[in-house]
Amino acid sequence: MLTFSRTDTSVVGRWWWTVDRWTLIAVGLLIAIGGVLTLAASPAVAERIGLDQFHFVHRQVLFLMPALALMFAISLMPPLWIRRLSAVGLAGSFALMALTLVVGSEIKGAHRWLYIAGLSLQPSEFVKPCFAVVSGWMFAEQRRNEGFPGNLCAIVLFAAVAAVLLMQPDVGMTLVISVVWFAQFFVAGLPMVLVGFGGVIGVVGLGAAYSLLPHVASRIDRFLDPAGGDNYQIERAMQAFQAGGLFGRGPGEGSVKSVLPDAHTDFIFAVAGEEFGLFLCLLIICLFAFVVLRGYSRMLAENNFFIMLAGTGLLTQLGLQAVINIGVNLRLMPTKGMTLPFISYGGSSLLALAIGMGMLLALTRSRPSLGGNL
Repeated sequence: MLTFSRTDTSVVGRWWWTVDRWTLIAVGLLIAIGGVLTLAASPAVAERIGLDQFHFVHRQVLFLMPALALMFAISLMPPLWIRRLSAVGLAGSFALMALTLVVGSEIKGAHRWLYIAGLSLQPSEFVKPCFAVVSGWMFAEQRRNEGFPGNLCAIVLFAAVAAVLLMQPDVGMTLVISVVWFAQFFVAGLPMVLVGFGGVIGVVGLGAAYSLLPHVASRIDRFLDPAGGDNYQIERAMQAFQAGGLFGRGPGEGSVKSVLPDAHTDFIFAVAGEEFGLFLCLLIICLFAFVVLRGYSRMLAENNFFIMLAGTGLLTQLGLQAVINIGVNLRLMPTKGMTLPFISYGGSSLLALAIGMGMLLALTRSRPSLGGNL
């Protein structure tokens, strides 16, 4: 095991003694659990669609190496570089996201994917962490310099990202982006009158999505009336949790992965419940809760307003994505195709989450000499 002296002045040595090691350990455990669950869930899915048994396992490992390298490299950066990286990343990923509307592949009625060099890419995944940091930056600049229209820039940025997401359409991703942005605006000092107005806008937006988008209406109707529509995946997931009980049926002994099309992605939590039982499910929930709540507690003690807002956005995004995935698996929310962070199979998701976590680790590193205007 590598150890570093506190007097070690190397780049890695300074990183080790300034990074939040407890968060790093929790994320490492989530990645390890994800590897085990991908190995358990994906072979049956691959065989069912005529691929090599370990096709998804190999691809996940292929993405895992650069994801870990990205997370480490980004966590070494100072806040100024994080802002610059986010601005460039947001511009590039937003352009690619808009490009999906023109040349993107249609999957289940949505244009969210680009195929580049034989690999599928979902640009909206990369928009999420970059948007959280840039939005926090704009709100912080409004506070630092009253002559700078930071709030207006953040509003325009949010409107542009949400508009393209709705054109794909991707209501779930729009919801995540909206909650992150609203949470940052609230922390930045949003008046209570506007909080209420934002709530009204949210309800109106949900009603409009229900009225104008048939697939959204179908999912909400099936959630409210399970007997009135096709709830095959949800029903199988609930059966998996019941079969798993406290300790699970054992690694490789589950049957839900053989019949669920999305067992390795959206419903991997159900595989965890059937094969490893309630205890692993609770461990996963506790790890996410630990990362998010520990991060929030550190943000409360943060003197740098930009770091506070950007960190709040990144943490809200991670926690909300986990809550949505787990809630769907447990039939507590309408179905939504959203991965479980660091656990579900998915190259774009894994890389984007690694970027976001690298940014969070970089922003929360101990820097006693930092000023408040960085």
